[in-house]
Amino acid sequence: MAPEDADGQSRRIESKVARLIEEYGLGQQFGDQLEARWTADGDERDSLRTLADRFNRRLLEAAAADAGLSTVDGESANLYRLLTDDDVSGGNRTEARRRLEQAGVDVDQLEGDFVSYQAIRSYLTEYRNAEYTDEREQARPDRVVQTLQRLTERVRSVADRSLTQLRDTGRLTLGEFRLFVDVSVLCEDCGSQYSVVELIRRGGCDCGTD
Repeated sequence: MAPEDADGQSRRIESKVARLIEEYGLGQQFGDQLEARWTADGDERDSLRTLADRFNRRLLEAAAADAGLSTVDGESANLYRLLTDDDVSGGNRTEARRRLEQAGVDVDQLEGDFVSYQAIRSYLTEYRNAEYTDEREQARPDRVVQTLQRLTERVRSVADRSLTQLRDTGRLTLGEFRLFVDVSVLCEDCGSQYSVVELIRRGGCDCGTD
């Protein structure tokens, strides 16, 4: 969504990424996904360069689909690599271009629409007013606890679903069950042991206490 001025009126900020999202019919949700991936915590976060590659691959997929070119899983990513990777031979790049052109894709136009990481940054920070909190801020105890709890819940969900499927398909013998997912820390100096979340919340182990 374009930002608003002090009077609540929508301001149009020139953004190549926003224009291409509309022209290629990628949908507002795709812009939301880019922002969510850039502002995510820890390992879930994508860099601007990764987002630029993701965006460009999506452009290629949309152009191919519009031309009626059917691609199997991973093929569009490989075509993008063949068009853009410096290590690709000239023959392989020419072959990839020919395949797209024979399907009716304007490859010159497509390559001209590919965006840089700077364009992604401008789109996120100026067009969408998104902000990324640096790692020093992310390392705050409350943020670390939130990240750990989210990851723990994900592990719990995957484990529960997997065990249930194995049991229901006869590949595992298991009655009604409860899952316990925890990561504990044992301090070898003082001998205290706490769950990671408990350790963070209490501010440390028993070292230094009488």
